[in-house]
Amino acid sequence: MPDLKRAELLGGVVHMPSPVSNAHSDIQSVANAWLAFYAARTPGCRTGLEGTWIMGEDDTPQPDATLRILPERGGQSRVVGLYAQGAPELALEVAWSSQNRDLRRKTPLYEKAGVQEYITILVGQKKIIWRVRIGGKFEIVQPAGGLYRSRVFPGLWLDPSALFDLDLAALHTAVEKGTSTAGHASFAARLATPS
Repeated sequence: MPDLKRAELLGGVVHMPSPVSNAHSDIQSVANAWLAFYAARTPGCRTGLEGTWIMGEDDTPQPDATLRILPERGGQSRVVGLYAQGAPELALEVAWSSQNRDLRRKTPLYEKAGVQEYITILVGQKKIIWRVRIGGKFEIVQPAGGLYRSRVFPGLWLDPSALFDLDLAALHTAVEKGTSTAGHASFAARLATPS
């Protein structure tokens, strides 16, 4: 339906876009900036915003934001024609009016498709659910020392208070600290050369 801005196919069912609140827009914008800060310091990574992902015959979601490793750097997804295929390493959804869909439909879809980390930001509750793929299944992880730390992208650290306060400077500081670690240096060196 090209006349629509956004529609998602999830499990063979078309989901129409819902109105996007200012709170959703603000959080989504800041979350994407956070991922962009990281990608700028990590060669071979790319962020995306509301792109269509072909994850199966009946599944073409449009995550609010993604972070992926480029295919030529060892990433698990590909771009074929105009669209990404497979699954990004990290998918992020901002849940307000879409909370039911983001939690109940997209969690099993992203798990099945091979997303390695799935972050759901519950705007109204000021809560983050960060899932990591362990043994083929998502497990929820908690922040350590007040920060969420990615297991897939070394150095991708998130200060949840800064996110909900829309504090770009504090989000940037957390990413700078994370990307100053030896773990990130090793990861970045591995991604620096095409596979």
